[in-house]
Amino acid sequence: MYSHAQAEWWRPESPPDDEARPERARSNRAVPAVSASPFWALMIFTFIQILAPQALFKSLTPLRIGLIAAALAAATFLLDRIVRRGSVTVGSREMAVAAGLALWATVTVPWSYWPGGSLSFLTAVYLKTLVIFWLLANVVSTRERLKTMVWGLSLMAAPLAVLAIRAYLSGEFVDTGAVRRLESYEAPLTQNPNDLALMLNLILPLTVALFLAHRRIAVRAALLAVMALDVLAIIVSFSRAGFLTLGATASIYLVRLLKRPERGFAVAVLVLALLCAPLLPTGYLERLSTISNIEADPTGSAQARWADSLAAVKFVARHPIVGAGLGMDFLALNEIRGPAWKDVHNVYLQHAVDLGLPGLALFLVLFAGCARAASAVQRSAAGYPEQRDLFCLAEGIQVSLAAFAVAALFHPVAYHVYFYYMAGLALAIRHVHDSPMPVGAN
Repeated sequence: MYSHAQAEWWRPESPPDDEARPERARSNRAVPAVSASPFWALMIFTFIQILAPQALFKSLTPLRIGLIAAALAAATFLLDRIVRRGSVTVGSREMAVAAGLALWATVTVPWSYWPGGSLSFLTAVYLKTLVIFWLLANVVSTRERLKTMVWGLSLMAAPLAVLAIRAYLSGEFVDTGAVRRLESYEAPLTQNPNDLALMLNLILPLTVALFLAHRRIAVRAALLAVMALDVLAIIVSFSRAGFLTLGATASIYLVRLLKRPERGFAVAVLVLALLCAPLLPTGYLERLSTISNIEADPTGSAQARWADSLAAVKFVARHPIVGAGLGMDFLALNEIRGPAWKDVHNVYLQHAVDLGLPGLALFLVLFAGCARAASAVQRSAAGYPEQRDLFCLAEGIQVSLAAFAVAALFHPVAYHVYFYYMAGLALAIRHVHDSPMPVGAN
């Protein structure tokens, strides 16, 4: 029986009709589940991307184990679909938009500043990213798999954070002249301190979601420890973009949790953060001050990135339809501001410079669609305690996408998997929520 007490946390003042309840609507229907093999291959790929065992065991490097895992996931999924005579992808507008973005990138290759370079980037980087996006949306097809993926990402972030904190405490820095930065963890997604902060910032909301979804004290304590490690690692990375992204995540959750029974937790975290402010690393506040006062940056990076952004805007104004070609923004910037051979540190400008305004528009439509997918699940699950896990996970994915929207202003990662992991999870959770109960899921 639904009660007003439940409504206080789950938001609706009154429940929808029983016929509208997702669980009841699906309870008597069943469909064959997607095989577990592609899912576990995707989990292995994720582990390789984040923790890079090949960096520790050099004998693995020539084997290209990441590519093997991704290929195995794709091949086993396609084989499973052929055997079961199932669809090769979830039917969604977002998948169509992603395909349209890839098609536009392909069509514009002949007009690229370096057609061979764009074609190579398309096949070597972007199409592989889209394959991972497609796999996430399709093989994370049950609630248990969704939880396993989120738990996996959260736990994989912990070693990254520990190693970053250890490097800071032991003084393992790269001397860039004016500012010392942490030595990077040698993995595909964390090759520099900024990328490390980005990865941790995207995973952090998923860890918060697990914390909110669980009631067991031991589990919550462990997740709280992981969250603390992530935050500390983001801080010691000295990444300005990482700080702004972390602030966005904290602000979103603070506003939301203050309206729910978890308001006590939110207030406690806020008070703790204020109390710990004097313990910030030496030079951290000076580093952050260059966000608003870019001329004060002794490294010159803030000034250079601002100049690059202005150059990118000028290029887009001159080439609004067909840009410089996929992955060729550095050549376009060379033309405007002189040879520096650097990408523009802005995902939105990268799309606009490379693929013109049509490419940027397609990306924004894809982003908005994935954000709506997670939001729709959260709204639908609100009001049903048995769907508390989906409510919290959908919210975590929403916040991760919002975090990326902020981080995208400062990172040159338009075609890499950072966004597409969270976008794939957004489509996956909608698929899990809307699908009939699968048979033989594991």
